[in-house]
Amino acid sequence: MKRYCHNALWLPVLLMLLVASVPPCTAGEPSQGSLPLADPASVDMDAAKLAQIPQRIEQYIAQKQISGAVTLVARRGRIVHLEAVGHADLKNDLPMQKDSLFAIASMTKPITATAVMMLQDEGKLSLDEPVAKYIPSFRNVALDSGPPTRAITLRDLITHTSGVVGSQRTEATLQETVEEIARRPLGFEPGSQWQYSPGLNVCGRVVEIVSGQSYDEFLRERILQPLDMADTTFSPDASQRKRIARIYQPTTDKSGIEPVSHWLTDDAGQRAPNPSGGLFSTASDIARFYQMILNGGQLGGRRILSKQAVKQMTSVQTGELTTGFTPGNGWGLGWCVVRQPQGVTKMLSPGSCGHGGAFGTQSWLDPQREMIFVLMIQRTNFGNSDASSIRGDFQQLAVEALGSGR
Repeated sequence: MKRYCHNALWLPVLLMLLVASVPPCTAGEPSQGSLPLADPASVDMDAAKLAQIPQRIEQYIAQKQISGAVTLVARRGRIVHLEAVGHADLKNDLPMQKDSLFAIASMTKPITATAVMMLQDEGKLSLDEPVAKYIPSFRNVALDSGPPTRAITLRDLITHTSGVVGSQRTEATLQETVEEIARRPLGFEPGSQWQYSPGLNVCGRVVEIVSGQSYDEFLRERILQPLDMADTTFSPDASQRKRIARIYQPTTDKSGIEPVSHWLTDDAGQRAPNPSGGLFSTASDIARFYQMILNGGQLGGRRILSKQAVKQMTSVQTGELTTGFTPGNGWGLGWCVVRQPQGVTKMLSPGSCGHGGAFGTQSWLDPQREMIFVLMIQRTNFGNSDASSIRGDFQQLAVEALGSGR
């Protein structure tokens, strides 16, 4: 007892020393949940080459194509480049920060697909089951010419081959959303072609039905919290809202850029969380999610997906169908997969995969090189963001920084 009391006297002192030894988390720096920062040389990369990335981004800012950007490059589980340049808000002269939040739009889709695959891992659903098993109104879907020749499956929805077409906007609830989608005429026979669709919104509702949780609650408890993605959310709180980067578009005369509103951001909190495109996130949070995929479904000792599920998701599931927004790609389960690198993907290895967003955000992983590329910008009405030269230049400079062991 005396020894216990004697040791207890030292506890406050020890706690003070421990607290003093922890470095403060300064604004704009990655949170403690981020992947570790590392010297590029430790993973066979050239720091001087990586330093060219912000320089190139500054040129796009000078050309009035973006207000600012956050760029991140990781290799072998370590961040070797994380930089913020330009402004998050031009009018209020707010600089871009490394922890600025971005509306990632369709980069939400791989996260929704992950939720579906987790339930398949648990034996609670199968991708080849008819959607109507969970949402009876899908028994009545039809083309203009009549009923389809076969039922729509979850696999069809998650690969954009279902024939479901139209807006990806959600209603007040996901239940209302999918009922409205089921009333739309199909655009084509299920499985016959690829067309970007609101299919992941339907998948989000299936997640609710199968799990017994709301879609956003499932994501938060089963994916975001275990991966320490504290800044990934459908409804940013007051503190996070201060860090959201504004979306910009070209002015009428194309001489500059101006802020613009969009339903994806304006409707946040007013409609059901959007499984196709509603998340806000940071570069560091997205890197953690992509590292989990690179690791075969686990990160930091926490398994999110089975290795088999990750392999399914990141392998082409659409046969020889023409897919995606740039040439040479196939489609996995919620992911675009590079089959034949070319154009904006020419620097990536075959089998690289990722997803872009409507506002220019891009995240890609290259499993052969064990690399992750995250580009965070906010712009619209500049054309095909998947094919943007900003994305191409960023990825090219990152790959050129590889050493002889590339």
